[in-house]
Amino acid sequence: MNGHRRPRPVLVGALTAMALPLTLTACGPAASETGGAAAQPAGTAGSTTSPSPATPGRTASPSQPDLRRLETVGAGAYSRSRFGANSATITNKWLPMLPGTQWVFEGSTVEDGERIDHSLVSTVTDLTKVVDGVRTAVLWERDFENGDPVEAEVAFFAQDTDGNVWELGEYPEEYEGSQVVDHPAWITGFDGALAGIAMRARPVVRSRDYAEGLGPKVGWDDRGKVYRTGQRTCVPTGCYSGVVVIDEFSKSEPGAHQYKYYAPGVGNVRVGFGGKDATKETLVLARHRKLGAADLSAGRRAALTLEKHAYRTARSAYGGTEQMR
Repeated sequence: MNGHRRPRPVLVGALTAMALPLTLTACGPAASETGGAAAQPAGTAGSTTSPSPATPGRTASPSQPDLRRLETVGAGAYSRSRFGANSATITNKWLPMLPGTQWVFEGSTVEDGERIDHSLVSTVTDLTKVVDGVRTAVLWERDFENGDPVEAEVAFFAQDTDGNVWELGEYPEEYEGSQVVDHPAWITGFDGALAGIAMRARPVVRSRDYAEGLGPKVGWDDRGKVYRTGQRTCVPTGCYSGVVVIDEFSKSEPGAHQYKYYAPGVGNVRVGFGGKDATKETLVLARHRKLGAADLSAGRRAALTLEKHAYRTARSAYGGTEQMR
């Protein structure tokens, strides 16, 4: 959910790959973790600081990842050998993704100089998908502006045996009215794409930044860095302590930062911005719930529909993958 950083698409990503941001709480001034003057999170009012099967489509095999291109300090380089039989069961303290969990975020963003309402609905389905030999959990996300749908996506996450959560790809559809105008998919093992860290098992301030994934064909190159730990923030769903704040940035958007706040046992609860982020996106967690059987079934059908589109419209990235199940 991850988001997510750019308006596109969570969720995530993620979801270009559009990242749907979740708003995080602002922290007190400090030296910037990315160098230069501190980039203080904005748009975070109300926050406080606490002390410190058969394969449809193409049948080509995925290319082997170049591990040297996606070294992630502290978590190690991506390798399918990092994952066990339960990789689709995601229990990470700051990014739990249990089937049927849904987050609803509300906030705003700026486009063409105009501030508009922005909301994001992120749902963990009961589907899994094997990506590059790793079984992943399937996240379904919908992005709205002024109440109108502008994007939907499926994104794929797995937890390694050390407890780190990785994103292995995503298929987003971007809409203008009822028309799909873009589908910038990236899938680990295809078109040079590689998995990246969505959340470390043990986030530590002053640790080095890490890749959140690499999709060179669609311009996805976001990185993350642990900005703060032990924070407290309040959003419509409640007040949370022990919050971890991740600073997300990209070489393709120099000076722009997005800050995502992750609460223990909940996940992303707030998104803020800093520096030269033109979108000035803010989000807060407005609702957090466990879906009933009917809603979970509806989410499953929606995710499977997106996958049908992906096999047709994003063949080079998606066509050689196994079906969700």
